[in-house]
Amino acid sequence: MSLRTSPSRGALVALLLLPPLWSGPAEANSGAFSLVGDGGFFMRASAPAASDVALTDDETGRGAVSLNPGAASLFRGRASGSLFAHPPAASIDVAQIMNVIASAEAGKADYDAVQHGARIKPPVPPTRMTLAEIYDWIAETPGQPHAIGRYQFIPATLKRLVENQEVPLHRSFSPKLQDQLAHQLIEEAGLSEFKSGQMSMEAFMNNLAKIWAGLPTSSGKSYYDNYAGNKATMTWASFKEQMHRIFTG
Repeated sequence: MSLRTSPSRGALVALLLLPPLWSGPAEANSGAFSLVGDGGFFMRASAPAASDVALTDDETGRGAVSLNPGAASLFRGRASGSLFAHPPAASIDVAQIMNVIASAEAGKADYDAVQHGARIKPPVPPTRMTLAEIYDWIAETPGQPHAIGRYQFIPATLKRLVENQEVPLHRSFSPKLQDQLAHQLIEEAGLSEFKSGQMSMEAFMNNLAKIWAGLPTSSGKSYYDNYAGNKATMTWASFKEQMHRIFTG
């Protein structure tokens, strides 16, 4: 599925609390892309404010706690009780949400984006690599940021999503796969609850901002504002207008 994206630059991260996965000291990001993942931030799902965000580093393998762990079962092809033989296809509105996220996060490189602070880049564009090759690049280049792709997955989150969806490591890190992995994070943020009326749009948007640092919270700032140079790359008014247009036409 080909999705358009804005040329604006931002940072994209999707984080999860996990045991150690890859080791190596983290670096603070100081360039145009902000990145939660380069500092390995961890937050409690119930945390209402950035003051509750604890700074750690990549050696812990920690990131943001899943906002709705139960939602992940929809994406587990052979999970007990799962109604899906394969991860559910992204609907038009999900594709549009992905465009909003990418406009805040990915930059012109889109699906081939690599966090600019990575001194040693992958040998070929990410979409031409397999997951196994990306894992090798991460293991062979410790001590630098590794956020990758249109949705700037950091290692812990990438590994969690791949394992949850039972994606074989020989599979290409293609645009289709990147969208598929990001879809799970959007669901974890509360997409189904929002669409069924159990969650307000504002709460859903705030949850998305807890996953992706380039998105603003209702305060107008990134959930990770001032952590490792992170800041929202769009205004709350713009974010709200785009989401309103997606769901109301």
